[in-house]
Amino acid sequence: MSWLVLFMFLQFFIGQAGVISASAFAFSTLFPIGPDPYSLLSIGVWVGILVVIAIGIHAVNRYAVVENISTVLVLLVTFFAIVMVFLLGGTEFAWSLADLGGGMRLQIAGGAFGVALAMFGMTGVGAGETTAYTYWVVEKGYAAWTGPNDGSESWISRARGWISVMKVDAWVSWIIYTLSTAAFYILGAAVLHPQGLLPEGNQVMLTISSIFDSAVGRWGGVLFLIGAGLALFKTIIANVPSLGRQVGHTLAIFGAYDWNDQQVRIRWQRIIMIILPIVWGVLGTAISSPLALVIIAGILNAVYLIGVAAATLYLSYTQTDPRIRDGAPTMVLLWLSAIAIAFVGIYGLLNSF
Repeated sequence: MSWLVLFMFLQFFIGQAGVISASAFAFSTLFPIGPDPYSLLSIGVWVGILVVIAIGIHAVNRYAVVENISTVLVLLVTFFAIVMVFLLGGTEFAWSLADLGGGMRLQIAGGAFGVALAMFGMTGVGAGETTAYTYWVVEKGYAAWTGPNDGSESWISRARGWISVMKVDAWVSWIIYTLSTAAFYILGAAVLHPQGLLPEGNQVMLTISSIFDSAVGRWGGVLFLIGAGLALFKTIIANVPSLGRQVGHTLAIFGAYDWNDQQVRIRWQRIIMIILPIVWGVLGTAISSPLALVIIAGILNAVYLIGVAAATLYLSYTQTDPRIRDGAPTMVLLWLSAIAIAFVGIYGLLNSF
């Protein structure tokens, strides 16, 4: 897994470069620097602003504030997208249950599997978020409150209690990401597809904002651009510490420093959290095509997701106390998930090549 993470450093750089440049595109569309909102100057300045803010927030260790703001933004963007889906009912882009049924057929357009695979790897809770969650569980104190395994019944009770909290985390995430992802798919199919509009190049944000223009008027597009810019930047803010830990931990495994030395570990993480957004900003500005970056990163993420699924199965059987292991129904679902992830990842890669 560590060798795979080492390979995934490429994805960490490419994917987040796409996200930060997409956020800059959204803000530049609304508040351009100079006459052309998509010029290197305007995008570069906005990327620079976002990089400085990201570094500043983590430099002063105010992640608790970011966490609360991110939670509100996720809920608002999800709610906004779902409301837009139903507001389309009063426009020429109204959809029906028959349309939804057609979209559920087990087929996909020729040549589209690479994009589908990328979205599978990037939307919702992807491999990166799943891995980062293991760090947050420790730092939030789930394990600390459970305490060391002394073999007592009270330890079993505490462990099961915190596992139940993790399950709530998982279900809430699943509901939010499923609803928001489905909403954006429906909006794209109902508004963009009939008009033959393709989100390409530096017009991605403008094209997607036309969905909301069509649904409720110009204010909807403006509101989307603001929400998209903030939501994407929220992703950067959250991924600076999460990927910082993952990168730092991997480097420690390969001998760069002693992970168990807390002071050294914190120093390395702070350095990495400064370097990452700078690299993302430079790459995102230089390539200036957020969609292409995100698609490439999504394909890499899908590959890593296969490794995560395999590792999860391995750890569940080898490093989980039998007394707190889940029952047969949950294990069946775990196996089905792992098999589905592996199938989609391998099949998608074959189609991509």
